[in-house]
Amino acid sequence: MQSDYLSHDAIGLAELVRKREVTARELVDTAISRAEAVNPAINALVLKDYDAARQRASASVPADAMNGADGSAHANGEARGALAGVPYLIKDLAPVAGLRMSLGSRHYRYFVPAEDAPIVTLSRAAGLNIFGKTSTSEIGQMPYTEPELFGPCRNPWSLDHTPGGSSGGAAAAVAAGIVPIAHASDGGGSIRIPASCCGLFGLKPSRGRQPPAPVQMPGELGVDHVVSRSVRDSALLLDLTAGNATLPQGAPGTFLGATREPCKPLHIAYVTDPMLAPSLSADARAALEDAAQLAASLGHHVEPVSLGIDFDAVRHAFLTIWSVIAEEVVLNAERTTGRKPQRGDFEIASWAMAHIGRKLGERALPAALEEQQRITAKMADLLTRYDVILCATLAAAPIKIGEMLPTQIERMQMHALTTMPVEALMKKMLAEASNKAFAWAGCTELFNLTGQPAMSVPLYWNARGLPVGVQFATRDGGEATLFRLAAQLEAARPWFDRRPPLMQARD
Repeated sequence: MQSDYLSHDAIGLAELVRKREVTARELVDTAISRAEAVNPAINALVLKDYDAARQRASASVPADAMNGADGSAHANGEARGALAGVPYLIKDLAPVAGLRMSLGSRHYRYFVPAEDAPIVTLSRAAGLNIFGKTSTSEIGQMPYTEPELFGPCRNPWSLDHTPGGSSGGAAAAVAAGIVPIAHASDGGGSIRIPASCCGLFGLKPSRGRQPPAPVQMPGELGVDHVVSRSVRDSALLLDLTAGNATLPQGAPGTFLGATREPCKPLHIAYVTDPMLAPSLSADARAALEDAAQLAASLGHHVEPVSLGIDFDAVRHAFLTIWSVIAEEVVLNAERTTGRKPQRGDFEIASWAMAHIGRKLGERALPAALEEQQRITAKMADLLTRYDVILCATLAAAPIKIGEMLPTQIERMQMHALTTMPVEALMKKMLAEASNKAFAWAGCTELFNLTGQPAMSVPLYWNARGLPVGVQFATRDGGEATLFRLAAQLEAARPWFDRRPPLMQARD
């Protein structure tokens, strides 16, 4: 079953269940077997719920007993979905009723939500069988996944390198063949960054595309979706979580339907601005040039463009909004867990960012939200002249594990500033720390501020065999355009059968 399992995406596995060529129990057993074989190397899963998943799979009704064209219900009334029986993993930032939600943090490690997040409810309705949770950077703050609580998550393409973050566990699990698709979330690039690092497809939906989370954070930076090996899996799951679930699978007007439609010639703005990074590496520039040439060969008009965006304003607005979010999650954690947060409950970088939010962010938030509106309007105007923007996902190939962790001196400075919050020194520390992160991962945050859909597409691998994704963005609500383009790129430059050494060694 192992080799057959790896040769199918989620839609393909669900089809096997519907045809009774395999059972849901066999699928989850295979996924668990894969997890047990590779997780010791990559450290992607931080919680296992194997027994409950096996029970759900064993209790499932044969898929051909469904009523209705959409496969939404069985003869006995049991709810099912288009991806019935497919094993699935949830990022450890999303509440799943009855399962611990640690947020990669010592403070939250024993917190057990009583209710599913809306995205989890919708995933269950799609038929996905959740059997575990994946690692994230603490509170989803960093673009790499090395929480002190669980240790570093590793990239299946090279265990010395990061899978990205904050959805690093999800991407590592998919790239290693544990599941064909996994839940991820994106508040600053956390779907697209790990997709780039792990050779996967990752689309960040438009702001407001899905049902809102119970607690809304300022700026509405974050959205939920998935990382996947195939474009069509991403499209179908967005249909199932964003309002198209009542339409027949793949019907016109659905995102899955868009992947089956020809992609008309697009006017593509080819951007080599490093955005929040100081520069793009040779790998990032090569990946961009390769993507531009491929798009042009497919009939698209590719035009070099400068965005004309004030990226200092982008940086300030993004960091201000994020600091206030960190304050809520860290310093106001008692509202969720019932326990007063202590310094030892959190990593020093999270603790410091939360204190910056309290000292600086709250006061600066109204101006940052106004700047967010101005940046959003500027991007919307640009996309009246272009259909799609092509730009880097990351400024370089995946970095090595530990490369971005705070140094001992930086840790001491952060600790000192949380006990003696001097405003000028806080601003200096924030600038230095953000420069360190943005030097590698400073190309995605813009589209969280603007709310536009954006995707990382795996078209390029460097000389060391590491994937380097490229990013496409379009108008608000334009996911169908991105899915058409992605499907065309996938057909022209297939990546599904490119497998990292870890996956090949354990087939």
